[in-house]
Amino acid sequence: MVLPTPTETPGYRLKKKPIRSRWNLCHTRPEQPQLVKSNKSSIMPVKKRKLPDSDDQKHKCKIASFTRPQIRGVKPISTEALFSSKRCLAWFHNYAGPDKVFGPEAMERFCEDIGVEPENIIMLVLAWHLEAANMGYFTKDEWLRGMTILQCDCTDRLRSKLDYLRSELNDPVAFRSIYRYAFDFSRDKNQRSLDMDTAKSMLALLLERRWPLFPIFQQFLEQSKYKGLNKDQWYNVLEFSKTINTDLSNYDEDGAWPVLLDEFVEWQKTRPASS
Repeated sequence: MVLPTPTETPGYRLKKKPIRSRWNLCHTRPEQPQLVKSNKSSIMPVKKRKLPDSDDQKHKCKIASFTRPQIRGVKPISTEALFSSKRCLAWFHNYAGPDKVFGPEAMERFCEDIGVEPENIIMLVLAWHLEAANMGYFTKDEWLRGMTILQCDCTDRLRSKLDYLRSELNDPVAFRSIYRYAFDFSRDKNQRSLDMDTAKSMLALLLERRWPLFPIFQQFLEQSKYKGLNKDQWYNVLEFSKTINTDLSNYDEDGAWPVLLDEFVEWQKTRPASS
């Protein structure tokens, strides 16, 4: 007579059921060794299923630590408390008071709290996430919308995202979107064009470290007759910086470039070599 092994007896199978249930809840493989306790470290939470009986709290599953790709990069998912809209709005009103918008003075305090200079390009990336309409101002609706996407409801959480915000500048698709957003963001809403002083400042912020010809282009703007840049000119400066060689050898004069860039190429080619 062959006796059943322990793994074949009902008693042993009953003991394995909670383990199988735990794998099903957490969607982890049996051999996956890395499990972490809940309510720890970083930013984005994973919801847990509550057990019906409070006496069974010791059987709560552990949540596996993992990362999930996002639309613009990879951000960690955490087991921290869920994002709170109420806490996010309280954070906003810490700067705005009872108002629905906070302006330059509150913006300076906000920048100081998160450890970023107001002129830092990270602030432009943050404004892009919030879809802020006006430079130097965040409205309550913009704040709540953007911070919800970023899952930030307090200063510490936003600080932990600063490296991620900066990394988005390395994504060509995201950078183009940020560059185009900068035109309307920094433009006087009563004007269709961006005044030249603001245009030069924003171009320096966005292109100075990316485009070897930028210092020369800036000199051209300073001596030119132009008082500002329109949207078509603004957009095409980026495309020019990405596609035209630094010696301008592949520039097509018959191409669909704005006259501004035709004049820049002509000006550069006729300059003395020592200039």
